[in-house]
Amino acid sequence: MNNRTKSTQPNLNLALIVIALAQLMVVLDVAIVNVALPSIQHELGFAATDLEWVVNAYAITFGGLLLLGGRLGDLFGRRRMFVIGALLFTAGSLAGGLAGSAASLIVARAAQGVGAAILAPTALSLLAGTFAQGAERNRALGVYSAVSAGGGAIGLLMGGIITTYLSWRWIMFVNVPIGLLLAFAARPVLIRGEGKPGRLDLPGAVTVTAGVSLLVYGLARVATHDWSDSVTRASLGIAVALLVTFVVLESRGRNPLMPLHIFANRNRSGAYGLSLAIGAALSGMLFLLTLFLQNVLGFSPLQAGFAFLPTALGIGVGAGLTSRLISRVGPRVPMTTGALLAATGMFWLSAVTAHANYVTDVLGPLLVLAIGLGMAFVSTGVTAISEVAPNESGLASALLNVGRQLGGSLGIAIMGTIATTVTRNQLATGAHTHAAVNGALTAGFSSAFEIAGTIAIAGFLIALVAVRHSQSPATAASISEVEVAA
Repeated sequence: MNNRTKSTQPNLNLALIVIALAQLMVVLDVAIVNVALPSIQHELGFAATDLEWVVNAYAITFGGLLLLGGRLGDLFGRRRMFVIGALLFTAGSLAGGLAGSAASLIVARAAQGVGAAILAPTALSLLAGTFAQGAERNRALGVYSAVSAGGGAIGLLMGGIITTYLSWRWIMFVNVPIGLLLAFAARPVLIRGEGKPGRLDLPGAVTVTAGVSLLVYGLARVATHDWSDSVTRASLGIAVALLVTFVVLESRGRNPLMPLHIFANRNRSGAYGLSLAIGAALSGMLFLLTLFLQNVLGFSPLQAGFAFLPTALGIGVGAGLTSRLISRVGPRVPMTTGALLAATGMFWLSAVTAHANYVTDVLGPLLVLAIGLGMAFVSTGVTAISEVAPNESGLASALLNVGRQLGGSLGIAIMGTIATTVTRNQLATGAHTHAAVNGALTAGFSSAFEIAGTIAIAGFLIALVAVRHSQSPATAASISEVEVAA
């Protein structure tokens, strides 16, 4: 027993490195281009109204195709789809780095999103299939979750460094060797993950892909247009209609893309709800705090990137702590505690002023928030993939990613709207002096951070109500086996 464990440990470590690296590459690209947008606009001649598509092209294809990507892994083999996703992402990255026009860069970013939509859910389902449920899987999920939650902050830092010292094109090129390494390492390192023969639910795939894509687009459009904008409202309305149609199709289909019974487990549904809330709070905070640091406190893009580095470290602490404790206390305690810590950090951050000091007014809230995020990400990940049928682990993983992606789009839309509205109202009367503008901007950011705290509280309530068991039977069994072996 011990000899077998020792002999297989290096392979498990390599598998975890490959899976975590894939997830890091996917989540980095959500944030890494934000810092480089001015450079991209200047070199490729983007119109101001089109620049948002550098971000949205990736977000829309990634979010819209996640369910399909996860299900493809279940049907056709996870390792095979992992390789395909890595190669698609690599091809999109190479094309983006070589892009000579605005249109070609947008197409390349969309290709990256397609690859990410396949890679992200298959990576998590491969983790579930590689590591035995219990302490072993919890430790692996601790690493995976730290990468997932900290990737946005790391992306902002890397974006600042690369744009400052190299070129925005290297933001794309850096993915090429990593993607090729993942594709070639997958076969000897990852388990094969055979698919289950079955038919692909094409009507379901079309409706959910179109519905989620339009929903992400509509929410992303709110960041640059008003909620009353006719295109925004039409996109959101059609998205809701398509998603309702999708649910009806899935409830009646013989081979549904998303069997609705996956939501029958209360703990898993609670994990999805908390994931949506935490995704909204985190993405909205990263987006607005970056603007606050640069536009109000006068940080350079590189300084702003380094300002978020403690967030990644705090997430690692929270994830590591939770991966050790969750086998003993179950998912409910770290879920609710993590959500409360995230809310505390957000409300604390809302007290910032136009003359705030980073160390005394920003660093403390970021660390509290980050530890809470690490706890929430690990506990929701463990719960989402626990006790799932092997042929549905890709779907379960995809749903977790969909929640985080949609939550991120929703958080940026809501918090961005609130910040803009409050700032506009503050500037409606009085002179637009430098001090007045900074004060108005800070008031807007502060109000948005309060909303982020409220969203985190909503996630806490979802976990408190939905997650019933302090310890799942499977986890309890794992603990008993460990104790007997000891």
